[in-house]
Amino acid sequence: MGHAPQHFTVWAEIPTTDIDRSITFYNDVFDLELKRDDSGPNPMAMFPTADGTGVAGHIYPGTPAKSGEGPTAHFAVPGKLEEAMARTGKAGGKVLSDPITIPAGRFAYATDPDGNSIGLFETIG
Repeated sequence: MGHAPQHFTVWAEIPTTDIDRSITFYNDVFDLELKRDDSGPNPMAMFPTADGTGVAGHIYPGTPAKSGEGPTAHFAVPGKLEEAMARTGKAGGKVLSDPITIPAGRFAYATDPDGNSIGLFETIG
């Protein structure tokens, strides 16, 4: 058997051309309280987890892939998927698909204001 860790994805980095705009977008869509952190070599804003130890990631100043290209990071939405889809458009992103159902939940493909591919994920249960 090959490499099969408990958590294959351990971090996500989302590049942005305007960190303050991205903070506002992710806060609005996912009902977060991302805060800009300028303590390191580059500004960033870290995605929160319930106890501070879960798998997360951050947004940082960088060069996004061309709109809709590159990997897709799927993020848990609060509440219903359709509500998050509506917030995405209002916050400056774009919803690219209808809801898709899989055994673990439902999701829709979208892009953030920089064109980064994201998934809006609603867990079933």
